Amino acid sequence: MTRFLHTADWQIGRQFATFDPEHAPILAEARIAVVERLAALATEHQVDAVLVAGDVFDVQTVSERTLRRLFNALAGYAGPWLMIPGNHDAALAESVWTRAQRLGAVPSNVHPLLAPDVRVFEDQGFAVLPAPLAQRHTYNDLTAWFDAAPTPSCLLRIGLAHGSVQGLLSEDIDSTNPIAPDRASTARLDYLALGDWHGCKRIDARTWYAGTPEPDRFKDNGAGHALLVDIAAPGAEPQVRQLAVAQFRWQSINAVVQIDSDADALTAQLDQLGAHDVADLRVQGRIDVAGQQRLQAAIGRAEARARHLQADLSGLRLVPTDEDIAGLQADGYLAEVIQELRAAQAHADSPDSPEARIAQDALALLAAELSQRVPVAATAEGT
Repeated sequence: MTRFLHTADWQIGRQFATFDPEHAPILAEARIAVVERLAALATEHQVDAVLVAGDVFDVQTVSERTLRRLFNALAGYAGPWLMIPGNHDAALAESVWTRAQRLGAVPSNVHPLLAPDVRVFEDQGFAVLPAPLAQRHTYNDLTAWFDAAPTPSCLLRIGLAHGSVQGLLSEDIDSTNPIAPDRASTARLDYLALGDWHGCKRIDARTWYAGTPEPDRFKDNGAGHALLVDIAAPGAEPQVRQLAVAQFRWQSINAVVQIDSDADALTAQLDQLGAHDVADLRVQGRIDVAGQQRLQAAIGRAEARARHLQADLSGLRLVPTDEDIAGLQADGYLAEVIQELRAAQAHADSPDSPEARIAQDALALLAAELSQRVPVAATAEGT
């Protein structure tokens, strides 16, 4: 029995530049920490090798400190680490890989596979066929040479590649760096370890994407895992098990609010967010003044508890009720304006007419401004 830990897309050095400066360094640090957990898992499960299917680094220009910290993070597993360059850290003539080697930062048990050559690991019982990227984008299938590559018959044939399996992934991914969907079959591979797709995905019994071990985007695609792969003998079907390794949970919260209970349910969901959550909130629909204030309070609480929360309320229309208007305590000129706007709504040909929508929008803007001066409880009670 030969056992592997399959992982990919570490993206070490990613900066999360669009995030709050308070949170971005913590998310970047999590990418180093998850590598340490991978090393511990490899030791715990006594794997024969760790397969890292590309994009170890997010950019070629990571700092020397980050580069050294990454290789130091591997110390928890003393067996072989097999790494190929991906599109983010391609094996250029001068690359992050050549710099790491020049600095002497690469441990002896780490094998950067920078050329498409068979590497035999006889003691561990396998030969690896790597397809490293030598540039960011290619339009030829770099795994094609696997088909004719000879390996000892007594050893497992393991493919290691980074790219897009053609015809099976979404259109925006299914383009450059193509990989034939039947490569494991045509090349007689016992297992094909893939990277580039950031979620965990089974292509067939012998072909898997491990996904990034620490999520980095708001997609529900099974990110945050590594794969434990057991192969009994050459020709035997791999037994693949997902291991959860992520520190942070990235999630999209898409809500439609029409009635009070919708807002209450969303508030309850936001109150469940904690320190390991990175959330993207998008709200559509309509809400009254009191509901808006309760929602804004819930967002404020969630922002303080979650690792990161970004909120887009542009699709949520404020529609003040009669009680909201009465509770705004408007007098004088403002009271006259409110009465005129409400009269314009009442006398419009239909609620959806341009005149009615303009009056509603103006009333909502005025109510939103005035509501900032009135406590939530007072607005809700209409006092």
